[in-house]
Amino acid sequence: MKMNRKQFVKAGAAATVGFPAIVRAQGLNEKLQVAFVAVGGKAKTHTKEAHAHGLQCVAFADVDKRTWGSVHDKEGWGGATGYTDWREMFQKQRKDIDVVFVTTPDHSHFSPSMTAVSMGIHCYTEKPLTWSVREAQLLTQAYGEQKNVVTQMGNHGHAMQGWRVAYELVKGGAVGEVKEFHTWTNRPIWPQGGNRPGYTSPVPDYLNWEAWIGAAPMRPFAAPQEGAHKGYGPYHPFNWRGFVDFGSGALGDMACHTTDGIYAIMNPGYAATAEPLEMNGSIGDQYPAGMVVKCTYRATAERPGFATYWYEGQDKKGQPYMPETPEELKEDDATLPRTGNLIVGTKGKMLVQGDYWNSPRIIPEAKRREFGRPEQLLDRSPGHHAEFFMACRGEKPREFSQSNFSYSGPMTANIQLGNLCARAGKKLVLNEAGEITSDPKINELAWREPRKGWGPLESIV
Repeated sequence: MKMNRKQFVKAGAAATVGFPAIVRAQGLNEKLQVAFVAVGGKAKTHTKEAHAHGLQCVAFADVDKRTWGSVHDKEGWGGATGYTDWREMFQKQRKDIDVVFVTTPDHSHFSPSMTAVSMGIHCYTEKPLTWSVREAQLLTQAYGEQKNVVTQMGNHGHAMQGWRVAYELVKGGAVGEVKEFHTWTNRPIWPQGGNRPGYTSPVPDYLNWEAWIGAAPMRPFAAPQEGAHKGYGPYHPFNWRGFVDFGSGALGDMACHTTDGIYAIMNPGYAATAEPLEMNGSIGDQYPAGMVVKCTYRATAERPGFATYWYEGQDKKGQPYMPETPEELKEDDATLPRTGNLIVGTKGKMLVQGDYWNSPRIIPEAKRREFGRPEQLLDRSPGHHAEFFMACRGEKPREFSQSNFSYSGPMTANIQLGNLCARAGKKLVLNEAGEITSDPKINELAWREPRKGWGPLESIV
């Protein structure tokens, strides 16, 4: 996983960074000036929230010009400069930017995020934080070194009440010592288990395909075929999620939501082992149609070791990978929801329904009523975007943005470790620093050299 950090620095980038925008924005009566790397799809949520919270958009970059109205149609934002290449935006307007949102496909998260953090710009990056294990570790390190930068990963469920209630139930002794977490999802809802498209297409005039490919290896564009759902092509704007070069499969797409409570409750550190228990197909150009992954975590002074199990997609018979319905649910004549978590402890079990740690409850119902409501131990959040903006303005300390890179970085590294063991096709053993010791050659898969010219413009690590 080790590499020469200088290879991140793009030739010709300035070596000295000035922060006049950051200094200016610390006056609480001044508007934070925001930029966006991608403004279509999920990014529309961020342009909406930033506008509602009074930020001023000065620049944005999106490879698809059809999305630019997400910025220009907002009152007061019509003068923001649009680019199709995020590098040009930073090179020309870095001194104007206080805050940047990165909402690109997974393979393009790392370079603009590292650029922003290294330039002293507050950074919100969508989940998963990075495409690879090593990228997540490097962003975590950069956040630790750049002490005035506020960060947030886009797992909005972390600001909700659900995992906090689950935390309070666990700490209140509702299930005893936690032994296992079982997490399952109804994803993928995009193609997986297939191969590269067998055709190519001319690049449309509204799309900068070079910038869309970014740090990944170049390949030809392929347009939507007749009858494609919502006009989605094999890659752009949605189905890239299933391709190894661009996305992180169902695990990368959803685990930052569905396993969030595990990290918030257990503070696990890096996994000790990661192992693919079942896979429906091998990993080629796409992730498999389904898989089950097991990870184990070391004991600490505060808790025993425990195991996690991740279930996604379908088996070869077309049945969803899910844990078996526990006896405690059968007692209530109930079944498992289509997505959720099952927490297994030494004294009982807890069911968490949905993607965002919704409605955690002890099972069976009789035991839930007997235990009652847990004591509140944690403060509640004012909202995922609100806590980020409050920290950016200096109204709260930077850690008030609670899914900051010191939290979401190790989480993402562990999540991508699940994909890594699946790509390796075998069990991996790691040390406490997150380095693979069972087969050091696999560490090479934990990092991918960015395509020439598409690494971070600057890096402080």
